[in-house]
Amino acid sequence: MEMVTRLVGRPPSKLTRFFINSGVALFTFLLSIAALNFINDLLTRYPVLGWIGVGLFALFTLAALGMAWREYRAWARFARIDAIQRQAGAALAEDSLDKARAVADGLVALYRDRPELEWHRKRLADNRGDAFDARTLLTMGETELLAQLDQDARREIEAAARTVAAATALIPLALADVAAALAANLRMIRRMAEIYGGRAGAVGGWRLARTVITHLVATGAVAAGDDLVETIAGGGILSKVSRRFGEGVVNGALTARVGIAAMEVCRPLPFIAQPRPKVGNLVTRGLRGLFGSDERG
Repeated sequence: MEMVTRLVGRPPSKLTRFFINSGVALFTFLLSIAALNFINDLLTRYPVLGWIGVGLFALFTLAALGMAWREYRAWARFARIDAIQRQAGAALAEDSLDKARAVADGLVALYRDRPELEWHRKRLADNRGDAFDARTLLTMGETELLAQLDQDARREIEAAARTVAAATALIPLALADVAAALAANLRMIRRMAEIYGGRAGAVGGWRLARTVITHLVATGAVAAGDDLVETIAGGGILSKVSRRFGEGVVNGALTARVGIAAMEVCRPLPFIAQPRPKVGNLVTRGLRGLFGSDERG
């Protein structure tokens, strides 16, 4: 999983991007010409079938435009989140209360249509006047609007880590556990976007996954850090009993790492007052749900 993460996170060269883009453009052009020629021949030989083809082609074009519009709206929301992240970082670095107020306004606008956060938005509106510095105001926004979302995100990471650990330990077929782990990670990343307001589309989900992997590689988080040593050690001990189960624990820990990176990419604010999730805690709670109750105190 670490090797795949590094390979996927490596950006393609300019020549590779030019080759792929030109190939896709050429294939789309040739396919369109072939479709138009085919419909033209139908109109000449069988007018009724030709008009049916024209109608189907128009419906497909409308569906393609609808898909493109949905992807554009999804990435527009990600652009809003990214702008809020950058503005929050600048507000903290410069201790600018005006920029912090703009960040708070952006958060309220981002979650305006979330009914479960209505009470928290009102509390932020009532208490934001008591903040006299940027960090205090951003801490209010994080506590009121993101604390509940962080809990939902943690549960998604725990569920994904549990799924990957179980798939690695129980599926004996070659590459089947890899496919299950990949599906669980992609689903987890999409859920991170939905929780924090991103709503990735079909193509946007893959682009978001690539962004998360790039973030992992750029920050060096794919390597075993302090919060992963205990989990890997536990996996090594369990591998004495069952090699597959030990691998499952380690892969579940790496999945938790991917989930934390997805939180950092999709979260509108950096972790200020709320504790940053740790791999060991997430994997422990996830495996607790695998073998019994995962109730939290």
